[in-house]
Amino acid sequence: MTRALDGLRVLDLSRVLAGPLCTQMLADHGAEVTKVESPAGDETRGWGPPFLETGVSAYYRNVNRAKRNLVLDLGSARGREVLGTLLSGADVVVENFKAGTLARWGFGDDELRRRFPSLVHCRITGFGTDGPLGGLPGYDAVLQAYGGLMSVNGEPDGPPLRVGVPVVDMVTGILAFSGILLALRERDASGLGQLVDLTLLDTVISLLHPHSGAWLADGTPGRRTGSAHPSIAPYENFETVDGPFFIGAGNDRQFAALAEVLGMPELASDPRFTSNADRVRNAAVLRAVLGPRIAARRREELAECLLARGVPASPVHDVADALTAPQVRHREMVIDREDGYRGVGIPIKLARTPGQVGAAPRPPGADTRAVLAVAGYSDDEIDSLLADGTAVSSGGDPSGGSA
Repeated sequence: MTRALDGLRVLDLSRVLAGPLCTQMLADHGAEVTKVESPAGDETRGWGPPFLETGVSAYYRNVNRAKRNLVLDLGSARGREVLGTLLSGADVVVENFKAGTLARWGFGDDELRRRFPSLVHCRITGFGTDGPLGGLPGYDAVLQAYGGLMSVNGEPDGPPLRVGVPVVDMVTGILAFSGILLALRERDASGLGQLVDLTLLDTVISLLHPHSGAWLADGTPGRRTGSAHPSIAPYENFETVDGPFFIGAGNDRQFAALAEVLGMPELASDPRFTSNADRVRNAAVLRAVLGPRIAARRREELAECLLARGVPASPVHDVADALTAPQVRHREMVIDREDGYRGVGIPIKLARTPGQVGAAPRPPGADTRAVLAVAGYSDDEIDSLLADGTAVSSGGDPSGGSA
């Protein structure tokens, strides 16, 4: 089946999360991705438990599917020579080395432009390469703290909290995917590649809406509101007979429908709650009025009633609930294949050239010989690279799978 990125050649020099997620998304849509790991390996292989029967972590497994795997010592001169050869055959390179590392190895951006003019170079760093914090390492939680995201996450009377998923890393990976596609689209016209420059800092600042917009407008400080929204009411969790339940009535029609479902239609004309602005100003009172009625209902029944009236609402699912939900399975967002691979599906659905979930992540060095052979190295040259430790081969995947 034809996929949107068939024929695109991607060299993945990244590790941990943002870069690997980006390249997995490219692979899902047809790109031929070669992941280059150091002899020490991507550290997320050991981030667990849980670990799969192969010994690899669930963390690594879910962002590194459908990639060939080459182990190469880029700290050696011969390793960097091989890197140059691999770059000459690539359309895109994705890396998240510490700022300045590629330049020190002879692959700074100017050198890449000179030697590989059509190459799209996607660079992911914590804070960027220049400025007061340029070159410093960045990690998801550090940027959640530095970028203000923690300050608006948590209960009003509680401490700032890290968002429960590595949202800065993951959104950076998605933005990298988008940036690469933009650069490739422009390359169609110019024939030239360019630098796609992503930082975790830029990502976290872009995620501060609506708090950032409010502060820029009139200096309103961001504040923690728990599950509630700072600009919409009611838009938060309530307790039902059988568990937490979220209601998000974003306009006056939805609020009127909510009031009717709860048997309190008069609330829609109550001057304290007539408009959204009124409801936000009186959010505590509104919650006290709605809470007892909601607490008497069962959440599945209440969700059915509210959704039928066009009011956004849902039981608050845990991860197991979400991954087994019928609509999630219908959308093929959970992959559970006969070959044993289990993972999250493809969120971008293309009608004519759909993506396809490829093979499970490969063992380190499983494709070293094959990748080097395709790059033009003879058997003797490959043996030499393996003999001196420049490259490492695992001898192939014992399961016989391929990416």
